[in-house]
Amino acid sequence: MDGTAIIIILAIAGVASVLLFSLKGLLDQVPDVLHSATRARDAWDSFRRTDTTRRPTLPANEPQDPPAAA
Repeated sequence: MDGTAIIIILAIAGVASVLLFSLKGLLDQVPDVLHSATRARDAWDSFRRTDTTRRPTLPANEPQDPPAAA
């Protein structure tokens, strides 16, 4: 019975160790994910700002020419 208790204690300690190691790896990635999300949001905001100033809209009553054949 003593051998069984030792094996159970070692198994629980091993599982806890693996869970803590996995949690540490996951939490180490959080700052990089947040930094990437911030950069993506800034790029999107920059695109939206330049997109509205770069493409002038034509008035609704002005006809548009069809694209020329290549």
